[in-house]
Amino acid sequence: MSDTTEPDRTKPDPAKPDRRRPYHHGDLRRAILAAALDVISAEGPSALSLRDLARRAGVSHAAPAHHFKDRTGLLTAIAAEGYGLLAATLAEAEDLRDAGVRYVRFAREHPAHFQVMFAPELLRENDLELTTARALAGERLREAVAAVPPSGRGPDPRLAGVAAWSLAHGFATLLLSHNLDGPVGDQDPEDVFRLLTGMLFQSRSG
Repeated sequence: MSDTTEPDRTKPDPAKPDRRRPYHHGDLRRAILAAALDVISAEGPSALSLRDLARRAGVSHAAPAHHFKDRTGLLTAIAAEGYGLLAATLAEAEDLRDAGVRYVRFAREHPAHFQVMFAPELLRENDLELTTARALAGERLREAVAAVPPSGRGPDPRLAGVAAWSLAHGFATLLLSHNLDGPVGDQDPEDVFRLLTGMLFQSRSG
């Protein structure tokens, strides 16, 4: 009888990673989103590939489809998340000017989300999560506009909202594309934006 002890093959060898271990669904979804945001920030949405994202996450090439179905679904999820983040930051604004500053700050802190959110040709426009988050962000902006007296925004709050959005979105877009590098220079972009809003609107705080 041999006294050699047989290894317990039911226990994983710590020196060999168990590639059959299932990835936790929530972690995988977040991992795919994070990898996609990295790609978009570096190369733009057109560079996205589910197969490449699966490789980055260390899962099978079919795994991302379980969460997002396809590339459009992934981009739609990114846009929905972006609108949710934007709505949350606008909800904390003190007035219309601060809402605009927060809009610009959001674009600077979440450039990949910002790129995808306003590219409807990339998205599944009837997605419930997307339409709900977008509507909430729009409502936050309308609330900020409505808080400004008519003397400070004009008689039509809807057009005032379009003007405020255009100013914040245009400034953020030009800023991210480096078209304002010269005019802004070493100044804080948020301070520059505050000066611009003072040319058009008067917030309650002056």
